[in-house]
Amino acid sequence: MFLTLALLRKGIPGKQWIGKYRRPRQITWQMKRNMLNHLEREAENEYWISRPYMTAEQECGHAAERRAQNWLKIKETKFANFPEHKTITDHLKHLRITKTWSS
Repeated sequence: MFLTLALLRKGIPGKQWIGKYRRPRQITWQMKRNMLNHLEREAENEYWISRPYMTAEQECGHAAERRAQNWLKIKETKFANFPEHKTITDHLKHLRITKTWSS
């Protein structure tokens, strides 16, 4: 039944470029060229990815000192805006208004 419908049907049902029974797109020479360029680029990327810049021993902890320096710099900038410490006498200083000079 499906074969009969497929053979006797004229045209593609619905929109011709979308859906389950869509019309297949023509492959042009530009598409082939672009695909070849894409595959060549991907092969080159895989070539460079397969050869690491550092060994596993070199990579382990290679940036620890730089990260520590950056963390110290960030911490110093945070504490630069921090207000200075106040003691309890600074807070209660305003209560000493009745104290005389000759006591």
